[in-house]
Amino acid sequence: MKPKQIRVKSSAGFYSILCGSGALQRAAQEIAALGEASSVHIVSSPKVWRAIGKNVLRTVRGSKAAAVHLMDDAETLKNLHTVEGVSRSLLRAGADRRSLVVAVGGGVVGDVVGFVAASYLRGVDLVQVPTTIVAQVDSSIGGKTGVNLPEGKNLVGAFYPPKLILTDPNVLRSLPEREFRGGLAEVIKHSVIADAKMFAYLEKNMETILRRDRAALEYLIPRNVAIKANVVSRDERESGLREILNFGHTFAHALESTTHYRRFQHGEAVAWGMMAAALLGHEAGVTRADDVSRIVALVRRIGPFPAWPRIPAKTLIASMRSDKKARGGQIRFVLTPQIGKAGSYDQVPLDAVQRVLHFAPQFLSRPIPTGWSAHG
Repeated sequence: MKPKQIRVKSSAGFYSILCGSGALQRAAQEIAALGEASSVHIVSSPKVWRAIGKNVLRTVRGSKAAAVHLMDDAETLKNLHTVEGVSRSLLRAGADRRSLVVAVGGGVVGDVVGFVAASYLRGVDLVQVPTTIVAQVDSSIGGKTGVNLPEGKNLVGAFYPPKLILTDPNVLRSLPEREFRGGLAEVIKHSVIADAKMFAYLEKNMETILRRDRAALEYLIPRNVAIKANVVSRDERESGLREILNFGHTFAHALESTTHYRRFQHGEAVAWGMMAAALLGHEAGVTRADDVSRIVALVRRIGPFPAWPRIPAKTLIASMRSDKKARGGQIRFVLTPQIGKAGSYDQVPLDAVQRVLHFAPQFLSRPIPTGWSAHG
């Protein structure tokens, strides 16, 4: 099947996502079509490069010899120190303003290298080659780049669209099982906020998907790319509609930052966050009980996940107040009135949030009964 081309609108113009099996093999000609670069610099992580580096280098080399730079892709190192390290590596290799930087890796590599590309010499061209599900269906699309601070996730960054994204499901074959399962959280998220039919497909076919069935991935990856591309094309800078992509993320980012990015992979935190957001939606009178049950049941099927941490609710809430969506200290949540739709809510009672944080660990470890309420 020929890779699909999906166009994304940005303030800098349109860019393309080439999505499907064989997309990576077209790297040389797609990069050449972007125009002449003075030099090409590939930035990846050691583990990704060991798995697919030879293949990437072979396909990219058709356009120009490429320098390779490696960085640690641990979430704990997604910070300004790593940005400095990558930037200095590019400088030592002679990268100039007409150089092209190619990010090859998961969400951490894409976010860090994207921020480097946005800031190095005040901006150099960027190509994203996402190698995880999270990166392929979510983080590589839309131009959001950035790194973490001790106080919270992705608090320093820039909107910087790439020139091209090459999304090839074939590279997922070497993805560790834990990362594959966690990445499916973002797929479930897209179905909850925008595609009820895909949600039903996931319910029916999850076991097949977990076996990395090629036909299933050939359907899911482009469909999720299209959902994300449509949203970010309509709201590039997260001024309204794009907030729906953060379903579950207010909880998730708090879980990640309060555990110092050491307990959860991002998808795992999002999985917990979506279940908590479903419960909160019910408490706030937004989400129906049967939809809560369906969301929780589907999310559990991609587990197991690291346990919910023993962190006081007030600590998690304090972290949520640092979330990028918060306004004037008021926490905003993305909730779903029905599967396939979502919206932002800033009038959620704090006591409802506290109840969910108190009861979530025990309730999310067993089936949620119809008519559930944290009131008991």
